[in-house]
Amino acid sequence: MDSFEKVLPKLVKIQLFADFDITKDEDVRILKAVYDNLSIEKFGAGQTIIKEGETGDQFYILYSGSVLITRGTPAGDVIALATLNSEQNIFFGETAIISNDTRSATVSAKTECTTLTLSGKKFLQICDKEPILGYRVLAVLARRLANNIRESNRDKAILYEALCNEIQMGS
Repeated sequence: MDSFEKVLPKLVKIQLFADFDITKDEDVRILKAVYDNLSIEKFGAGQTIIKEGETGDQFYILYSGSVLITRGTPAGDVIALATLNSEQNIFFGETAIISNDTRSATVSAKTECTTLTLSGKKFLQICDKEPILGYRVLAVLARRLANNIRESNRDKAILYEALCNEIQMGS
């Protein structure tokens, strides 16, 4: 793995760690504890990183390459949700750091990829020693999940309105 000094700027660009300031010794010390517990995984183009419906406890930071995110529909079709690359400072599987997560989408390597991976168990062990890490990361996760709920509720309202309009037009 690249040195801590090379990985550190990438870590603080990730939304989960964006509240950390690399000019503060305490923040650097905490991020070093995260770095020390990361592992590297390499995936070939087309290889599945996370499979929808499976349970996992790994959180991934896309360090290099690009991924395709897909999801199954109730009818059994697969739809592409997004193509993302490492320059976008993306991560996935983040709810796995607080509980074994049932994966809500499939993430596949579109190109050769390298991820920095942290297990939920290791994350909690670091938080036992560095409670500020848990506080800051969980606050970001809570905001992110709240935003997802707001978007989901908005989408449901739009679909409900469209269904009502369709029913009225068919009457």
